[in-house]
Amino acid sequence: MTTFSVFTRRQMLKFMGGAVVAAGSPLPLRSTAINPVTFVDVARASGILFRHDNAWSPEKYLIETMGSGCGWIDYDQNGLQDLYLVNGAATRLYTPKNPLRSALYRNNGDGTFTDVTTKTGVGAEGLFGMGVAVGDFDNDGYPDLFVLGYGRCILYHNNADGTFTDVTAHAGVGNKGKWASSAAWFDYDNDGKLDLIIANYVDWTPENNYWCGDKGPEMRSYCHPDVYHPQPATLYHNNRDGTFTDVSLRSGIALKQGNGLGVVTFDYDNDGWQDVFITNDHMPNFLFHNNRNGTFEEVGYAAGVAVGMDGQFEAGMGTDAADLTGNGHMDLIVTHLDQQLARVYQNAGDASFDDATFRSKLSYATFHMSGFGTRFMDYDNDGARDLFMANGHVLDNIERYQASVHYAEPKLMFRNTGRGLFEDVSAQLGKDFLTPCVSRGAAVSDFDNDGDLDILVNNNGQPAQLLRNDGGNANHWLEIFLIGTHSNRDGVGARVKLVAGDLTLYDQRKGGMSYQSAQDPRLHFGLGQRANVNSIEITWPSGSVTKLTNLNSDQIIAVKEGEGLVERPFPRVVWK
Repeated sequence: MTTFSVFTRRQMLKFMGGAVVAAGSPLPLRSTAINPVTFVDVARASGILFRHDNAWSPEKYLIETMGSGCGWIDYDQNGLQDLYLVNGAATRLYTPKNPLRSALYRNNGDGTFTDVTTKTGVGAEGLFGMGVAVGDFDNDGYPDLFVLGYGRCILYHNNADGTFTDVTAHAGVGNKGKWASSAAWFDYDNDGKLDLIIANYVDWTPENNYWCGDKGPEMRSYCHPDVYHPQPATLYHNNRDGTFTDVSLRSGIALKQGNGLGVVTFDYDNDGWQDVFITNDHMPNFLFHNNRNGTFEEVGYAAGVAVGMDGQFEAGMGTDAADLTGNGHMDLIVTHLDQQLARVYQNAGDASFDDATFRSKLSYATFHMSGFGTRFMDYDNDGARDLFMANGHVLDNIERYQASVHYAEPKLMFRNTGRGLFEDVSAQLGKDFLTPCVSRGAAVSDFDNDGDLDILVNNNGQPAQLLRNDGGNANHWLEIFLIGTHSNRDGVGARVKLVAGDLTLYDQRKGGMSYQSAQDPRLHFGLGQRANVNSIEITWPSGSVTKLTNLNSDQIIAVKEGEGLVERPFPRVVWK
């Protein structure tokens, strides 16, 4: 079989220079003038003193280089997003002076944060952490915290009083014996309760930590994932009583083993049921189509997202989904290791995707970068979703092998011109944005409630960064907080259509996204110069529809299933 045999017809046309036009009305062309936006790292000034510890050792344990997730969680439900940073732990070769722990920082509403880890009880001490997922699994109105790690995971239930309780054993979601990387809360059977899917990595252990790389001083390297066996994903079904059942095999999810790193749940075929996309490291990616009967079918190759246009699998790491062209269908991004390309897969609207990496003009801009956390985000609020990538190599001695590649790398931002065509604007976003780091997890949030999107990045073995967006709110915007009733409380799986004059935008309340990280639950829409929103249509997972008309822009609204607009505070941060 030649590599061309895995192409879809649309991919073959692209490879041969043909043109395929996506169905639907495209987004209006964006102005060539760019509102000046800078990202300023305010982590230390805000009181965030966290530094990730990867437990480095000369034995090059593989777990040392794959972590550090982060996430947003309004744990006290005061309308301000708090943040969580995942840490490593001691190993048989590394004993830190003080026990390592992950950290929860409370948003004080004045531009500062307070470490409340001890008070809330979510330090995850002893867990070699990887990622975090946030979801209200019991529909009590308070988000719960799931921390992923090597060998096990922890589920912290939010007690609604500023504290959490470890309910892992009772809930049955320990994922014991597996190396969990990223997870997503989503309601795969639309029964009104959030289920949980975990992307697991490989079967590495300290006992099978082989020597990889050349022999000689400082030449040992972290092993390639192919040295180890892949692990299947884990799917837990919510039993609606505080417990979960492992349905990985029954659902079909565990029939495929992969080197899973990133996950996003979204409805790629707009049938009202969430599907699952998992990126695999040096293996074909998985797209699990939801059969609407409790089972999934893996269709990655048939859909055109298992491999790139050349038919070769790559080192899939971070991922996200968004409508880049305004046709109502969700496209995909997959980040990869250096010497490969970050891939844009455009949804053709017929249950297949085209590899649009070159057409999107992303092409070789990512060739020397290793991308992990990634998000589609409208950073300048002009009405088209841009693309952010947090980068950092996996080998701390990579420069000994490739002089053009570095361990610490700058971040990337690609501006969407309005047709799914991107231009690299990274150099315009300020020195803090360009500071080289060994970045892993990335989580996007409007943490100061000022209407533009900020970025939290957890760096491997380095201090975390909180990149505040300055200038993005020069354009108009709207944010939507969903509250499900018949559907799950978080509204995961809801599909939203917004119309503002000549601008029509689509989005979904997705699960997972990026790499090992949890995102702001609110849906964010940049509106450009449009001061009013004509209409919003929300199709909930239950099938019910909420319609709103004639709204002012520049506000955060809360929408409750079956009721419409409801009062909810989202105080704007007044900086000290």
